[in-house]
Amino acid sequence: MSEYVAPFRINWLNSIFLLATPLLAIAGIIAHWSFFGNPGWTELIVFTSLYFACGLSITVGYHRLFSHRSHDASWPLVLFYSVFGAGAFQNSIIEWCSDHRMHHKMTDSEEDPYSASRGFWYSHIGWILIEEEKFANDFSNVKDLQESKIIMWQHRNIFLIGAVSGFILPAAIGYLVGGIATAIGCLVWGGLARIVFVHHGTFLINSAAHIWGKQPYSEENSSKDSFWLAFLTFGEGYHNFHHTFQADYRNGHKWYHVDPSKWWIGSFRLLGLKSNLKSTPKHSIEVAKLDMKFKKTAEKLEAKKLDTQIYESRLTKYRDSLRSCLYDLHKARKELKIAVKDSKILVKEKIAEMKTNYAAIKADLKKMFKEMDLQYKSMIKSI
Repeated sequence: MSEYVAPFRINWLNSIFLLATPLLAIAGIIAHWSFFGNPGWTELIVFTSLYFACGLSITVGYHRLFSHRSHDASWPLVLFYSVFGAGAFQNSIIEWCSDHRMHHKMTDSEEDPYSASRGFWYSHIGWILIEEEKFANDFSNVKDLQESKIIMWQHRNIFLIGAVSGFILPAAIGYLVGGIATAIGCLVWGGLARIVFVHHGTFLINSAAHIWGKQPYSEENSSKDSFWLAFLTFGEGYHNFHHTFQADYRNGHKWYHVDPSKWWIGSFRLLGLKSNLKSTPKHSIEVAKLDMKFKKTAEKLEAKKLDTQIYESRLTKYRDSLRSCLYDLHKARKELKIAVKDSKILVKEKIAEMKTNYAAIKADLKKMFKEMDLQYKSMIKSI
């Protein structure tokens, strides 16, 4: 008789840590409140500072810099992300990025380490609590990261670095400012409670951002865009955009999109500590949005047995015009930056003309979609 092999085994270290930290945080908050009263400004400042330091080390460092190579960063920032990323207690850069690159390569499939197709709780936290043989990691997809001495130092000493930056540092700051009572308060708030908040903020991107929200750029996978998730996760909630344009240093590509990670990267570029920021050309973004809008509108008509071929022909024409117009506009704006004084007037005139053409194309597209909606509504009324 063949021996039964369990499909998975519990990762006891992860399970104990992830299940114990919320309980310890709650118990610590109650105990500190009971013995020492309300937390003060020191606890609030330490909590907020470490929440941003550790949270941004995950979103900017682990995710956009190391996993996707969306920009370059100087060694002081790599060290910062390594130290405070360890304090987030989400494993080493090597481990985290290997899982994440596999997630993007195999999204929603059986080979996706935290596939949302297996349910909210599995993708949120369940995949961390168990170990499955098929997800054994050989780190062959992160060889580029293994060339960094700082990253490999973090990988070898992940628990020690995490303990220092995640627990010892907040307690030490509290002790220096206000003695033992403040030290305990900072350990509870800046250590335990902060870890729980950062953990589940990150976990929501693996779970909720693949379940709730909109898909304005692609339906190739389950990723969704959500303003509320972006607000809670340093801008990571614009997840459909991210999965469609993975190398972009932004998740919220418009200036008004709530994306603190993008603002952090941009700020350090001004200081000369970040460079080679990769961003998706506007014409690629607009074409992706156009195709998705047409697909969803056409599907409504096709569901009512209405012919969409004439609209498809118009879409092809408008799409090509839109792409060319935005591409030329991008080139002209680059020309304007280097143009000498006399030629700037000509370039500005050319840009003004392109903007007029762009507005005309957008007007034609609006008219086409209005016609499609009217046809659909007429069909509904006639039923």
